[in-house]
Amino acid sequence: MELQGKTIGFAVTGSHCTYEEVYPEVKRLVELGVHVVPIFSNTVMSVSTRFGEAGEWARKIEALTGETAITSIPEAEPLGPSKRLDALVVAPCTGNTLSRLANAATDSPVLMAAKATLRNDRPVVLAISTNDGLGLSMHNLATLMNTKNFFFVPFGQDAPHVKMNSLVSLMNLIPDALAAALEKRQLQPVLIERWREARP
Repeated sequence: MELQGKTIGFAVTGSHCTYEEVYPEVKRLVELGVHVVPIFSNTVMSVSTRFGEAGEWARKIEALTGETAITSIPEAEPLGPSKRLDALVVAPCTGNTLSRLANAATDSPVLMAAKATLRNDRPVVLAISTNDGLGLSMHNLATLMNTKNFFFVPFGQDAPHVKMNSLVSLMNLIPDALAAALEKRQLQPVLIERWREARP
C-alpha cells in the first residue's frame, strides 16, 4: 500500500538503546510523505541514560516531524473519536508495553493511543525490543500475535549467545510492515535471524 498521505501515530517507549535505529525510520516515513504524529511514553520524557538525556530523542523527533508530541493520556484520548490516525506504530515496543497491551491496561499516552486506534478497527504495528521476549514476555507476545489488528515488525534474537531471551525487531522493516498492516496483512516472514545482521 502507498504510504504517502497517511497519518500515522509513531509511539516511542523506553528501550533507550534502540532509539538510534528507530530515528532513521521516522525520517524515512516523513520522506515517503507520511504525516507522522509523535507519541512518547513517560519514560522517554523523564529518564536519562547513556543513550541520551531525558526528552532528547523526543525533541529530535518533534523537530523532524514538525509536530508537537502527545505526551499525556488526556492528549492521546481524542485520537479515538477523531479517527485521526490511519495506523499506530509502537517502536521500540518494550516488554513492559507488551504486557500492558496484552492485559488491556491504559496507563500511559502510548497505551491510550493504542486503545484509541483499535477502537476504530485500525492497525497497531509493534516493533518489539525486549530482553525477555523468549522469557516471561513470550506469553504476552503470543497473545498479541493472535489478537485482531496487532501486527509485528519482523523480529528475532539479537544476541542469542549472550542474551538468550532477547528479541528485537529489525527496525528498517517498519515502513514495509506498516504498509502491509494497512492492508490488514502481517509482513512475512515475521521470525528472522536478526543476530546475523550484526555479524561482520
